[in-house]
Amino acid sequence: LKFIGIIGCYMLMMFYTTVGGWMIYYCVKSLRGDFVGATPEAVTQSFSDMLGNAPTMMLWMVIICLIGFAVCFMGLQNGIEKISKVMMSALLIIMVILAVHSVMMEGAGEGIRFYLIPDFQKIKEAGVGNVVFAALSQSFFTLSIGIGAMLIFGSYLDKSRSLTGEAVSITVLDTFVALTAGFIIIPACFSYGIQPDAGPSLIFITLPNIFAKMSGGALWGSLFFLFLTFAAVSTIIAVFENLIVFNMELFGWNRKKSVVVCAVLVVILSIPCVLGFNVLSGFQPFGDGSNIMDLEDFIVSNNLLPLGSLGYLLFCTRKNGWGWDNFIAEVNAGTGMKFPKCLKNYVAYGIPAIIIVIYLKGYYDKFAGLGTAALAGWMIVALVLLGFVFYCATAKKKVRQYAEREYLPDLRTIKDVIMSEKKDSFRHGYIFFVLWNCCVKVVDALF
Repeated sequence: LKFIGIIGCYMLMMFYTTVGGWMIYYCVKSLRGDFVGATPEAVTQSFSDMLGNAPTMMLWMVIICLIGFAVCFMGLQNGIEKISKVMMSALLIIMVILAVHSVMMEGAGEGIRFYLIPDFQKIKEAGVGNVVFAALSQSFFTLSIGIGAMLIFGSYLDKSRSLTGEAVSITVLDTFVALTAGFIIIPACFSYGIQPDAGPSLIFITLPNIFAKMSGGALWGSLFFLFLTFAAVSTIIAVFENLIVFNMELFGWNRKKSVVVCAVLVVILSIPCVLGFNVLSGFQPFGDGSNIMDLEDFIVSNNLLPLGSLGYLLFCTRKNGWGWDNFIAEVNAGTGMKFPKCLKNYVAYGIPAIIIVIYLKGYYDKFAGLGTAALAGWMIVALVLLGFVFYCATAKKKVRQYAEREYLPDLRTIKDVIMSEKKDSFRHGYIFFVLWNCCVKVVDALF
């Protein structure tokens, strides 16, 4: 399981750093006023020019990597804690200002109705199952629950607070930030008569077009892309910290050595994604219009996240793993909301069934358009990977022996590594842990 986490975090950063570079680059462009008075054609061409310019893409990818690793290099208290408190506070303030400004625009009411009032006819046309599947699939990437991306920050929590109560707090904050992001974008689109898109075109083409028409557009555009930059950087810092502590734990390295090695690896591994939009654009793994980023995203979102989640779930509930009793004891330790013991069968059998359906449907939707033969081949691949997870989970003694020998000592050592770097109580670790999840949600909601 720990190697799924390591691979997953590296794979995520292989394309997330590229997207983060786009955000910081567009923040600079907005500060310079590049979009003021620009025509829609000029805005579209600007994005195309960026994608086709490998040196520019490479530069901003390296810059955001260096920013993230520089913060991690300073350690937990002097780096991550101090930077995150300032950055998260600024991010939330900027979000609220942008949301209030957006909903106060003329014609924003239609956008608010579009955003908040469900259209059941369109849900029926798309298929209720597809809508539910899309929401559940999004949750995997939002929380990165299958690759251990929250492991380090989860270990900051002491046993005085129950995990169930903290999970509810995270859910509430997570939803608030996602809703606020929608209030920033949707009303503004309707106010200027622009149909909201999805994906990169929404962020880097549609919204710059709005800012180009808006009074004070340079200011609002700069604040918006600054908000996105903070969200991206906070996510990158969080995953970088995971990678750094992985090395410190597995190889006994100090923080300095681990930061240097991880920085070099992440930059090198991120290069294919950058080149996939220009030099290597001829490589289209999933047909016309696809690129290397799509392949990397497929590996993470369609494979590592659901399969990793299934593996962790089986480990926590099966007797030859951690076991339900140990899981409940850990989750319900401390004050706060308790996890209901009556949900044992749902957690042990219901949730794995849901994950399997999401996983297989993801493959079906991805490859159904490629023909019957291709679909059959890819579904076989999915079943083989799924079978491997169950094979590992059904081992009679190996899993529990491995847990007692490797997994649980790892958790204690990780905790020691973290606690050794602090001077006094790391209370703000929990705050960062919660806000980081919110920031991930923001970026996901926008993409």
